[in-house]
Amino acid sequence: PNHIVIDIESGKKIKDDGYQVEFVDPILLAVFQNRFMAIAEDMGTTLQKISVSANIKERMDFSCALFDEDGNLTANAPHVPVHLGSMSHCIRYAKHYWGDNIKPGDVLASNHPKAGGTHLPDITLISPVFIGGIIRFFTASRAHHAEIGGSAPGSCAADATELYQEGAQFLHWKIVEDSNFDYDGVQKYFVEEPARYLGCSGSRNLNDNLSDLKAQIAANLRGVHLLEELFEEYGTKTVLFYMTNVRTTAALAVRNFFKKTAKLKKGQLPLKATEVLDDGSIINVSISIDEETGDAFYDFTGTSEEAFNPCNAPLAITDACIIYSLRLMLEQEIPLNEGCLEPVTKYIPSGTLLNPSEYAAVAAANSTTSQRLNDTLLKAFGLCAASNGSNNTIGFGKGGKDPLTGEVKPGFAMVETIGGGSGACKGYNGWSGVHCHMTNTKITDPEVFEKRYPVILHEFSIRHNSAGKGRWNGGDGLIRTIEFTTDLSCTLRTQRRNNAPYGLYGGKPAAMGLNKLGRLQDGNMRWIKLPSFAQFQVHAGEFVSIHTPGGGGYGKPDDEKENESCKLYAENGFFSTMGATDPSLKSFQPIAGGTLAIITDLGNTSQ
Repeated sequence: PNHIVIDIESGKKIKDDGYQVEFVDPILLAVFQNRFMAIAEDMGTTLQKISVSANIKERMDFSCALFDEDGNLTANAPHVPVHLGSMSHCIRYAKHYWGDNIKPGDVLASNHPKAGGTHLPDITLISPVFIGGIIRFFTASRAHHAEIGGSAPGSCAADATELYQEGAQFLHWKIVEDSNFDYDGVQKYFVEEPARYLGCSGSRNLNDNLSDLKAQIAANLRGVHLLEELFEEYGTKTVLFYMTNVRTTAALAVRNFFKKTAKLKKGQLPLKATEVLDDGSIINVSISIDEETGDAFYDFTGTSEEAFNPCNAPLAITDACIIYSLRLMLEQEIPLNEGCLEPVTKYIPSGTLLNPSEYAAVAAANSTTSQRLNDTLLKAFGLCAASNGSNNTIGFGKGGKDPLTGEVKPGFAMVETIGGGSGACKGYNGWSGVHCHMTNTKITDPEVFEKRYPVILHEFSIRHNSAGKGRWNGGDGLIRTIEFTTDLSCTLRTQRRNNAPYGLYGGKPAAMGLNKLGRLQDGNMRWIKLPSFAQFQVHAGEFVSIHTPGGGGYGKPDDEKENESCKLYAENGFFSTMGATDPSLKSFQPIAGGTLAIITDLGNTSQ
């Protein structure tokens, strides 16, 4: 009773430096799962320490992960889900493009949606790991650079309609070749090319770009060295064997989940859900599941056409949302990895919001569309009520090329993502004032925020009574009110300002969000309602106040259960009454073969 005994069949075993690689040892599998994740976490620590921008160092808007030789996600640190589930596209594209022209000491860079990017400020750097002269792994880091040029400071203009308005873009670039950093390439991609377009500028803060890119390179190199040590410790065959089986374990877990879901949802398949974004765009999904094989087909037919705004989400975003939502529903602890997607096939019509053209603006893909897509998937499975629906992003800055004179002035940009309420689920209330689902960043500390930027933070508080009520309540949103002490360009990218976060199974929706611009005029504060997406100028002494939505409730609130009308329903061939205290009930229609049980006086029953 005090021990666990694991019997392993005897037989011939292939040895590699003392470790068998014929069958999976569950102890070693757990060891490798954690070793891989620890390496990715170490990479993240390196990146955070060396970076200089508040967006990376303070807000931790970055992710680090390990990929196999084919570009499949093997393991990750607990960073940003929308990064982690989409980076595989980037690695596979780079490997296909460069082929045999990848050498030790090279670092590959990409940010274009066509190459597996999500939005342009998320720049991915990829380093090969050579073992015995062969690429066995890739390490990669993706970091959000707050400023890379474009039509507005922050490189995420709310009024962008074309990709070129969002700053630097590159499909395939060796930022380091033979251990030599490409300074000319940085000048080309971050300064010269973005400024070629009408109304656009090169990066307004190139020094931060340089420092943060070098921090990413250092983080990748840290991962390379730790993987080399792992191979030296366990041997090539053993590491590769368990790397493969980490993915196999994930695939098996997802198949088992799909089989279980198909049995529980018999008669309800395919699972369907629709969500409407604040601009009227529709995300639609239908999920079919094969109970025998555990395969699933995600069909996004019915999703709106490409949008004339930055809400378009490149294909990699959908993979990130699917892999994340599946990981939430698994009943065992496994690293987020490519194996989760093995049982999944999908269809996303081209030219739609989730599969736009390569020219479409995509700045809001990470911060809004991914969150609304995730809510759609969770709604289909009935897992939990809606979250606050976006990253509630505000960006501000100044500088760059003057559109009238052509003069280039140094400047800066800052991007803030503000939390909100998370949705409730069965057995659990939602959390108040958190970043949830596709984001996992922090928010800048008030002291750092006010020291580094021309702002005063007047309020940062819980938005009480903004949660949806239910058997389990959603979480409350937040209020963040900022005063600007100089003239700046300001960007808002938010959601659920026009439709409320949904509740599930009788749970109530949460309060919608609210964005306001405050102007002091004639001694009085004038508050002006701002839309979900807004690009505007703020002047010294003006305020922006963002009230983020709460999360939806799950299940009917207790007070409604007590007062609801008597209802008759059938379940497994039997009838039951709910709330049978309503005196207004006069009659009901029985069904032949049914049994009526009248419960009276503490259980005295007559039939």
